[in-house]
Parts: sequence; C-alpha cells; structure tokens
Amino acid sequence: MNLRHVLPASLSVFTLLALSLTACRTHDFPQYPSNYREYAYVTNRGSGTVSVFDVVNLRLDREVAVGQNPVAVAASPTRNEAYVVNEGPDGGQGSLTILNAENNTVVGSILLHAKPLSIELDQAGDVAYVANSGSNTVSVLDLKARREVAQIGTGEEPVFTRLTPDGKTLVVANRAGNSVTIVDAAARTVRAAFAGCPGASHVVILPDSSKAFAACSAGHQILSVALARPAGHPSPGDQARPDRVEALLDVGRGPVQLALKPDGGELFSLNSLSDSISEVITGTNDVGGAYIMGANPVCGLVTSDNSLLYVGNLHSQEVTVYAIDDGRRRGSIHVGDGPSALAFSTAGHLMFVVDAHSGDVAVVRTASRSLFTILPAGRNPSAIAVKAFKLL
Repeated sequence: MNLRHVLPASLSVFTLLALSLTACRTHDFPQYPSNYREYAYVTNRGSGTVSVFDVVNLRLDREVAVGQNPVAVAASPTRNEAYVVNEGPDGGQGSLTILNAENNTVVGSILLHAKPLSIELDQAGDVAYVANSGSNTVSVLDLKARREVAQIGTGEEPVFTRLTPDGKTLVVANRAGNSVTIVDAAARTVRAAFAGCPGASHVVILPDSSKAFAACSAGHQILSVALARPAGHPSPGDQARPDRVEALLDVGRGPVQLALKPDGGELFSLNSLSDSISEVITGTNDVGGAYIMGANPVCGLVTSDNSLLYVGNLHSQEVTVYAIDDGRRRGSIHVGDGPSALAFSTAGHLMFVVDAHSGDVAVVRTASRSLFTILPAGRNPSAIAVKAFKLL
C-alpha cells in the first residue's frame, strides 16, 4: 500500500506516534455490545464503488461495486439498508443500488432517469425521493417494493430535495432553473414554484416544518420560503396560509450549502467564493456577521448540542471549528486534501471527513477536536452516510 495515499505528506513521524498513543485510550470511546454494528458508507465517484468503514473497529471493512458514478448515499432509519444513487454514464440512465447493511452486499437495484444526484428518505424509511437533474423530475420510490411509483415534474436541473419533518412537503432546488419547487408529498403534485434563486443548490427546513431556506449558489443570497399551513395550525383560530417567499437574504458569494442548528434557531451559509460563513437568524430572517473560515468552504455540520459548527474547506487540508455562542473561530483540524463532506458517528464521539482530492476519509475525535487517523477510500469520494444497528 502506498503510504502517501493514506496519509497527507505533512503528517510527521511525531504525529503518527501521538496518534498511536491516543489510540490506546479506550475510555474515550463508547463500549459497544457484541451485537452492535455501525458503518460509514462513502461513495467513490471515480471508482464506481462504495467504501464501507467499520465504525466500531475504525477500519475499512470492504469496497463494494455499485453503479457508474455513485454520487449520493442515504441510510434507512428503520431497516438495515443503505441506498446509493448512481449518476450513470454521461447523458445516460442512472440507478439506485440497495445494500444490506448486515453483510454489506448488494441486494437490489432500481432504474432511475437521467443524471440522478441526490436522495431523501421519509421518516418511516419506506419512500425515497431522488432528484433526476437530467430529466427535470423527482422519482418517488417504494423502497419495500423496490420500484418507482411516481415521477414529479420540477424546474430545470433539480439537484437536491428535502422533506419536511412532518412529511407533508417536499422542497426541490432547481440549479439551472434558478428556482425552488414546493411539492405536496401526499398528492405528489406541485403546490408552488418560486424563481429568483440563481443556481439553487441546497435546502434546509426548520424542525417545525414552517419554513424552508434555499442556497442560491450562483449568486450571493438565500431564499426564505414560508411553507403552507392549514387553518388552525398551530393554534385554533389561525388562518390558512399558502406557500410564499418571505425574503432574499444577502450572504457571501457562492453559497453552496446550508448548515442548520438542530434546534432550528440559526443556520449558516457556506460561502464558497468568499471563503466565509454567514449566520442567519431563522425566525426573523436577519443575517448576522460573516466570518472567514478557509479556502472554499463547501460543507458544514453542527454538533447535537448546537455549540459548534465544523466547516470543510475544499481547497485546503483543514476543517475549521466555529464556536456558535462565542461567534468566533476556535481553530482548525488538519485532515486530508479537499474535505468535501462530513458526518458524525451515531454516538457523536467521531466525525468522518471525506477528502475528495486525496481519496481518503479522516477520522476526527470530537472531544479533543483532533485527527485520530486517516483511512483509504476509492477515487473521488464524495458523499457519506452512517448506519448503526444491533443484530437480532
């Protein structure tokens, strides 16, 4: 094995020694029962594979061949399965690969349409929504029957979908259409469409399902949309309201992704062309300060206690740490080259950083905010999902 592929060149022998010493501190890690399993699934677009990492033992479990150009992955909330979106050949048909998480083997596939790019699951894990950017549709998939049951027309080049926590509304970001489509999830029909969001790329939704925010990546704004509600919600006497645009919020240039605090009180815009983040108060649509993070921030993840924001800077080897309550940077963590996706372990003691350029996954200890180890992935890794379960 080529050591340069596994570890960034800047890691010294002394760093390796420190990592080996910290690896012995087992009290820093959860004690798992013998039937507990947890895996991190990373799509390797250039390899046509998924790297499966054993989170319990912190090692590469295996690399599984899937479809051509895998670009997105999601783990079922209710079944021991993971779902991989394969973009397919240029201009061709994509597919969904189904993995059995108990033995990490391929157990099925569903044909999709042109250039699928993202996947969203309902809370029951029974329905998946896949954005087909090349056919301007969203596929609705019955995951139990393993088939497509509907197609929903959207704007031009849908790239991302998000389902409200109450399961009633699907919000779609249409990149080339510079728009956001609002879909009634039960009826599978378009309820509203809003233009004016150049390069719409990402969506977050408040925990109470009242409002959606879309990143307009080809400009410098975020679109705030108040979602429709029936009469009497949330209080008796309240009148019904339709979907409506509340505001266009000015942030930094090239907002490619949004990171929402779990409590929904604030979100952070990752401004890739400004090397910054912008803080937004979600209830009032007020934009707070902008803070320099690093070279080309493209992904962010907020801790479960709402205290810290981790930011992956694509044109660097660093994940920046931002203290939310203090409103300031709290240092950075050296990882592999091109951090482009982040995920926490189920217990939250580890963070996995997908390094697109060096083709590996950095494992960070969240307690000390330090690099623990780096594991090899395939070519051009891009997306990650984590699945934990107990064998019966």
